[in-house]
Amino acid sequence: MMQQMILIAEHKHMTRAAQELGVTQPALSAALRKLEDEIGTELFHRTGHGVEETEAGRVFIEHAKATIRAAEQAREAVRALVGLETGSIKVGAGATATGYLLPRAIQAVRDEYPGLRFSIREAGSSAVAQGVVSGELDLGIVTLPVEHPRGEELMVVHEIADELLMIVPSGHRLDGRKTFRWADLEGEAVIAFEAGSAVRGILDGAALAHGVTLEVVMELRSIEAIVQMVRAGIGVGFVSRYGLGEGDGIRCKDGGLTRTLGVVRRRDRFLSHAAGAFERALLAGSETG
Repeated sequence: MMQQMILIAEHKHMTRAAQELGVTQPALSAALRKLEDEIGTELFHRTGHGVEETEAGRVFIEHAKATIRAAEQAREAVRALVGLETGSIKVGAGATATGYLLPRAIQAVRDEYPGLRFSIREAGSSAVAQGVVSGELDLGIVTLPVEHPRGEELMVVHEIADELLMIVPSGHRLDGRKTFRWADLEGEAVIAFEAGSAVRGILDGAALAHGVTLEVVMELRSIEAIVQMVRAGIGVGFVSRYGLGEGDGIRCKDGGLTRTLGVVRRRDRFLSHAAGAFERALLAGSETG
């Protein structure tokens, strides 16, 4: 009935209000008279051209609008709760984040909201950035700076420091060392991430800056695959510190192979409640990792 009274006040005409409501004018007039009888006063003055609100009518309409707004807010709150209970989250990330940063955040969110579903796309930074820009992904984890023609449409909500460390087969001449120099890799077979990836760019750039051309004998996308190939004695490899145990890996003495990972999302897009909960869990996890 509140919505009916609001429409009467807006149209100032019973027939036009009845048409919008999809009821007959006599039926709407009867409903109004019944409400006025219940309240004990007139809400509208009848005029030759339509109706005008009385003072009591203005008070009633004001409270009716407030009640409707409150009801809509209640519905939104319920929708938000449902989103956290049964929503879906689409995230893109490279091998390091997919294997070592996302699992802890996903588990933290699912502990609280077990109904959430996750869609994880493992891809290089440029592909992840494209997915976030296009709206296919809610969030992405990329190597900074973002290399994308529409990179200005993305915002970095959190940064995560990372470092690439070298691993060598057991019994290798560099086994047991804590540091290495690029000159140590002359003639060494190297197992690396695929060409074109952000990690590979860091590795090739640092080696070239020190006058070394790496002899890459195998290109892979998986950290675990690189680790297994190194264990098999095929060559030395480079992986994120997140993929190694405490104290494992050999650091570059000619300057750390560092990079910054960024959690990114579109500037103009509001996250769903589900994606927002996941973003907070991811940020909390990286700060304690």
